[in-house]
Amino acid sequence: MADTDFDLVVIGGGPGGYVAAIRAAQLKLKVAVVESTHLGGICLNWGCIPTKALLRSAEVNHLLHNLGEFGFSADNITFDLDKVVQRSRKISKQLASGVGHLLKKNKVPVFDGHGALDGKTGEKHKVAVSKDGKPVAALTAKHVILATGARARVLPGLEPDGDLVWSYREAMVPKRMPGKLLVIGSGAIGIEFASFYRNMGAEVTVAEVVDRILPVEDEEIAAFARKQFEKQGIRILTGAKIGKAEKKDGGVSIVIEAGGKSETLSVDTVISAVGIVGNVEKIGLEGTRVVVEKTHVAIDPFCATGEPGVYAIGDLAGPPWLAHKASHEGVLCVEKIAGEPVHPIDWTNIPGCTYCRPQVASVGWTEAKAKEAGRAVKVGRFPFIGNGKAIAMGEPEGMVKTVFDAKTGELLGAHMVGAEVTELIQGYVIARTLETTEAELMHTVFPHPTVSETMHEAVLDAWGRAIHF
Repeated sequence: MADTDFDLVVIGGGPGGYVAAIRAAQLKLKVAVVESTHLGGICLNWGCIPTKALLRSAEVNHLLHNLGEFGFSADNITFDLDKVVQRSRKISKQLASGVGHLLKKNKVPVFDGHGALDGKTGEKHKVAVSKDGKPVAALTAKHVILATGARARVLPGLEPDGDLVWSYREAMVPKRMPGKLLVIGSGAIGIEFASFYRNMGAEVTVAEVVDRILPVEDEEIAAFARKQFEKQGIRILTGAKIGKAEKKDGGVSIVIEAGGKSETLSVDTVISAVGIVGNVEKIGLEGTRVVVEKTHVAIDPFCATGEPGVYAIGDLAGPPWLAHKASHEGVLCVEKIAGEPVHPIDWTNIPGCTYCRPQVASVGWTEAKAKEAGRAVKVGRFPFIGNGKAIAMGEPEGMVKTVFDAKTGELLGAHMVGAEVTELIQGYVIARTLETTEAELMHTVFPHPTVSETMHEAVLDAWGRAIHF
């Protein structure tokens, strides 16, 4: 019979869970993973990775329709939607199998089933594993990490039906290309799908309940991004209230109030992207000291819950809802369990990336939040139009913004919009992690010609020293 007693059991095999398990194995902890659906979680199978594959196809489509700018011409440019989707799914499948290989390589057993806390026996927690309602295994462990993730929030009256109303899942494997599309929600998920479908030729409207798109981003950066989206033909309604929706004639008729006006919008497809709900149900939290707040498990800076020996990481444990945050929490949590010296997580040092066109990336405080915290700030900006590499690439629309403490020179935040800024942001993430000031950044030599030079110039600009603009 398979061994069922462990030092640590991880419930959930997503980017938080499988990373936590591998790190535990490296630290010589006896660890197992319980996963009911697919290794790699939502991120790898239905989120981060497949959407990036789709967005890459959209970038190629955009480029092919703008070849004239680079001295080329081509006629009768078309795409095969099924092949675009198949490429995305193939990439996800390849990486998911890679996760299984990594766990096997690190000798981490995977129990195929649904895991739930099932009381205690002495100092150890019991974890019941079931599949299709039937028991699979009864595990015991001194420590349990809950990494069950989250699911899409559903708007009443706009429940996904796989036909006219889509969640992110249906939007990732479309059987048809929408003609007229409404995206409800302008966070990272909503904007990425809006960008993908617009760049593939759909007529797109975005409706956002608050007064601007990309609500977690710096207001100036979000406004810049909005102008670029609108230039591309995306219609954006902010301060929008979604009213009655009616499915008829193969489409959706939906009432939207925005800007003091009410209109009835008729579309053939709706994508609902209005946030997520933590998967806190049916994991055995009843009778424990685990606290659930707004569908997410409350944790301390080391990911511990109120129940001794039980931890929570990733989307289950609240914002920011990012795969790299989940992975970092998994490592930190395991190292704490193993008695390694660790620092509590600083969520302000976790970068956020949105892979629309143009891309958006950020780390740390926005200018508004820094001022709200009572900081005197110095703000620097530099546009891509002043950067030789960006112009040569044909990507002159973008900007970098830096926010510093005026007294100490601490880098409080950095915010970017433009081509490949999701690759550039890590430079500022490292700077914040190392507690770098403006002096070190000013004396750093940035290679020429690269788009990264905009990062240097934005630092210089905060002190009135920008050279190229």
